[in-house]
Amino acid sequence: MSANDAPRAQQPSAAYDSAFLKACRREPVPHTPVWFMRQAGRSLPEYRKVREGIGMLESCMRPDLVTEITLQPVRRHGVDAAIFFSDIVVPLKAIGIDLDIKPGVGPVVERPVRTREDLAQLRDLTPEDVPYVTEAIGLLTRELGATPLIGFAGAPFTLASYLVEGGPSRTYENAKAMMYGDPELWADLLDRLSDITAAFLKVQIEAGASAVQLFDSWAGALAPVDYRRSVLPASAKVFEAVGGYGVPRIHFGVGTGELLGLMGEAGADVVGVDWRVPMDEAARRVGPGKALQGNLDPTVLFAPTEAVEAKTLEVLHSAQNLEGHIFNLGHGVMPSTDPDALTRLVEHVHTLTAH
Repeated sequence: MSANDAPRAQQPSAAYDSAFLKACRREPVPHTPVWFMRQAGRSLPEYRKVREGIGMLESCMRPDLVTEITLQPVRRHGVDAAIFFSDIVVPLKAIGIDLDIKPGVGPVVERPVRTREDLAQLRDLTPEDVPYVTEAIGLLTRELGATPLIGFAGAPFTLASYLVEGGPSRTYENAKAMMYGDPELWADLLDRLSDITAAFLKVQIEAGASAVQLFDSWAGALAPVDYRRSVLPASAKVFEAVGGYGVPRIHFGVGTGELLGLMGEAGADVVGVDWRVPMDEAARRVGPGKALQGNLDPTVLFAPTEAVEAKTLEVLHSAQNLEGHIFNLGHGVMPSTDPDALTRLVEHVHTLTAH
């Protein structure tokens, strides 16, 4: 399946009238919906138990495990949507890139992409490359019923950063050197990654995902002028490729306060906001016509309950005049977070915002 194939609009699912999807569409909601990013299950003892002795990539390729891990936060916390358990490098592994996720390090690529010849590693992704994704989403949508499932993919810039650096980086010197020094090669790399990412999201939507989120984890390392010139076109291509399905498209990055308007411009229906920018200011930067998602600092959950409730109220107060608001953390759940703090947070948001 190429990213250029015209998608078919999805039929409304059992989840269509959920608070989460209503908020994505900027419609009135019975309460502010809540879900937790990447991956809420990491803090759960039941997550650690099922992952025991099983590597991250293998976990992402076993439909039984994907289903169980995706459902755990829904069962435990009563969140309003589930996030598909996967990793941003899964589609790269699926097309044959030699990489592994090393505990305590992250994704490590055996042969980094540094030359035009290296682009040959990046072939198109087909549904046959990821049968475990289709199977897992089929199992999940049956279990979830009216609870929406959010599909998941890494954005072209973040994938490119891993591929060019060969692993995680704080400075992205190799990726930025290519972006500045060989803009044609950089553009071709991101364009190829946009096709792979779009195809990966299409598989998830066609299998039953109710919304999708594009994680541009490292886009915050860029100045707005560089983002607009060298990244936005590829992200926009991904959003456009899945636009015809009619499912909400969420765009999230960390440290992207200066990029919020551009990230909305890329084509998202919902823009994710980290904890550094208040929600009302984020709405001003993004402009009208978008819902927003966020944005409690994940470290707040280590404070006493009264402090968590006070900070939650600040977020809700800042978001009270938004066209649509989905409550989330400003980044992923930290593995050492007390699961009970997350459960209490969901209850607190639901109680405070119930109409």
